Order: sequence, then structure tokens, then C-alpha cells
Amino acid sequence: MCFHTRITSTAEEIEDYYNVSRTDKGRELEEELTYYHSNGYDHDDFWVIPQESSKNITPMVWGLLPPDQAGSDRDVYYKKSIPWGAGLNAQAEKLFTFWQYKKVALTRRCIIPVTGFYEPHTCKKPKDYKVPFYFSHQSEPFVNLAGIYSITPDRHVSFAILTKEPEEGSMYAAIHNKKNRDGQHRQVVAFDRYQMGVWLSKDLDRRAVEDLIKHECSENFIRANAISKDLFATKINSNYPDIISHQEHPQLEIPSKWNI
Repeated sequence: MCFHTRITSTAEEIEDYYNVSRTDKGRELEEELTYYHSNGYDHDDFWVIPQESSKNITPMVWGLLPPDQAGSDRDVYYKKSIPWGAGLNAQAEKLFTFWQYKKVALTRRCIIPVTGFYEPHTCKKPKDYKVPFYFSHQSEPFVNLAGIYSITPDRHVSFAILTKEPEEGSMYAAIHNKKNRDGQHRQVVAFDRYQMGVWLSKDLDRRAVEDLIKHECSENFIRANAISKDLFATKINSNYPDIISHQEHPQLEIPSKWNI
């Protein structure tokens, strides 16, 4: 599951790279939506490219709200939904079957540009010793995360990042090795620039959407490295620039660097 991300590019830099422009709502923002480490449970705002207006970026809160949920009560909803992941991720396998996802699967897909994201590796010894890994693109400034979004009756817009089960033996499965309650490893769904354009198209049917998810960006274009345990420390502010610096951990039984 992806609950931790990094975005250090300004809105202007995102506009230039993707050839998009801010919506009116986006232009009203006075602060940059940048984070060295964003913990999903903080429900930060991110710049997102929506399917309904794919030439724009607009701010959305991380944590998908049900379409009948009042956005003004979102803090109460997020607190209650923590056991189910607080809407941070959406399982791609359930995109057309789960009641909340299937309502937006064909009409409200999105791309979340991030500089990178973080996942934990659980070591065998000592028990439950977790080493954070940072993932980023090898040659591009952004990783294009696939997502879905919803709009509440009071016009609050929120999104979830899509995840899927990785191939056995893949980099994602080896690093993010602790299985979820369904007995699965998970990985983000990320696209290259061409696939991103297709994902935002309004002409895809269910089969095309599922096929695109199946053949998402190869992990060969993604690099990863072990970093400081500060990332998951509850008493340390991990939102600092060098949090992504490589760090060795003697407890690791896998490489501390991948595709680097």
C-alpha cells in the first residue's frame, strides 16, 4: 500500500512539464503543495490532473471520500475509516466491482504527479524491524501515479492512489514484502507519459482500463534505495530534504539499492 509520498516540484514546474495550467481553484492557492515526506494520514492536498479536465491541474485532498459524504465532515470520516485505509489507496482489482470505485472508474480517473514514494521492507530479525525504501523514476522528474477521484455534494474533491498485486519475485514484492490482510503484496500503479494520456482519455471501456493497469510502467524504469528509519519515527519530523539519502541497514537481507 502507498501511504507515503514526496513532491518537491512547484505548481509552475508541474505545469511546464505536463503542459497543463492551474484551474481557478488552483490559482487561488497561495501556498505551494510540496512535501519532502507526506504521510497519507495527514490528508494533504496535492496537484492532480483530472480526467474531466486533463489540460489542468487542480488541488485535491488525499483520501477518497464517498460521493454522498459531506466534505465538511471529512475529518470525522477519515478518523472512522482508518481501519480500512482512510481512502488513501484503491485496489485496482475492485475498480469495477466495489460500490464506491465503480461509480467513477470510467469518468473520474486521474494522475497524481509525485517526485517519489516510500514503502517499508520488513526484516526477519529483529522481529518487525522496518526499513523504509524510497522509489523514484530513473530518468524523469515525476512518477505518474494512477488514481481515481470523487466530488462530494458540497464540492470537496478527493482522490485515492491505485494499487495492484505485483508479480512474484518483482522489485516491488521483494521490498514491500509484508502481505496485507488478504495475503497479498501490493504496489502502486504508475504510467509512462503515453500511458498517462490514455488513462485520462474519456473513450476507454472497462476492458481497456483493466488492460492498461495490467501493462503499467515497467519497474525497470523505477529505482529504489533504503533510507533512514526517521521516515516512520513517531517522534521525529521526517519532512526534511535529505530524508531520501541512502542508508545501509545491517538487518537487510535484500539489496539496499535497486536499479541504481
